[in-house]
Amino acid sequence: MVRRIILEDGEEYVGSAFGGNSDKVCEIVFNTSPVGYQEIISDPSYTYQAIVMTYPLIGNYGMAKEDYESDTPTAGALIVREYNDEPSNFRAGKTLGEVMAQYDITGVSGIDTRRLARSIRDKGSRRALITSSGVSVEKALEIINSTPVPKDAVSRVSSREIRFYPAEMERFRVAAIDCGMKKNIVRSLNKRGCSVTVLPWNTKAEEIEKLDPDGVFISNGPGDPEDVPETAETIRALLGRYPIFGICLGHQIISLAYGAETYKLKFGHRGGNHPVKNLETGKIEITSQNHSFAVRPESLKNTPLTVTHVNLLDNTVEGVRCEKDRVFSVQYHPESAPGPQDSAYLFDRFIKIMEGGMSRA
Repeated sequence: MVRRIILEDGEEYVGSAFGGNSDKVCEIVFNTSPVGYQEIISDPSYTYQAIVMTYPLIGNYGMAKEDYESDTPTAGALIVREYNDEPSNFRAGKTLGEVMAQYDITGVSGIDTRRLARSIRDKGSRRALITSSGVSVEKALEIINSTPVPKDAVSRVSSREIRFYPAEMERFRVAAIDCGMKKNIVRSLNKRGCSVTVLPWNTKAEEIEKLDPDGVFISNGPGDPEDVPETAETIRALLGRYPIFGICLGHQIISLAYGAETYKLKFGHRGGNHPVKNLETGKIEITSQNHSFAVRPESLKNTPLTVTHVNLLDNTVEGVRCEKDRVFSVQYHPESAPGPQDSAYLFDRFIKIMEGGMSRA
């Protein structure tokens, strides 16, 4: 079946259909990771987005039950150069196309993904209609323009109830605010002796206080951080009272809680190959990233936050800290699923802070 991608500026691509069958209006973004398509489409941060994979062959190792980053994938669409529907992997339980059909993730294969990725890089992320019908370009643009930009991404993917994940040998208890948290974050904390209580995105500070945690964590998640002022308000009320660690959207929310500002990047950062410099150690980390927004550096001047990490590709802020309040955050993913393991030390830093220090290692 033919499937078309029509961008909001009229640019058009024609390919073949796989996965779900629904027409979708999505923000279209690209990911440069050569592996990890299962973790990518099940990462809640891709909610409502159409993901262009720059690596050409996708689907060749199928889908394994143990590798999901969320129980219910919420990506809008997946766009690939070549889709393989006959995976060779003893761990695979289903094909990628079967899982995409199950969760209504629309698929397009057979297009020039290099051309599309260059278009996104040069012109920026745009919205697109993905359709299998004979819709004209004029009608497609009308549909795109009349479709509201969703503001409920975090509430859609956040846990709706409190969940507890005990560590095998508990040393600390962490209250984790779930804005779209990846499973590997919980695993990373559990294996370091942290029992984790996962809380909905709009949990009040008073509810967290009742848990008497040793530390507070704010997760990654989709969308604009300014769409969740309730979470920033909760963090603002907790500053200086508990060690706090934030990742990705959590990093942006912490910055907003201190009075900084965020802005949307031209095409975002997505993939497992972004070089980031740790300004405190001078080391360069290869990082895994997935975000459309960043913290405005000049807005940090009137806050107690210090910039700790910068992206070497575009000098965007990749980490901040406030030693007095025992707070720190990074824009990238130290749990890296998929991706490099250069930044796993950040979880150890959180442990060190809960022990009573502020490690810069």
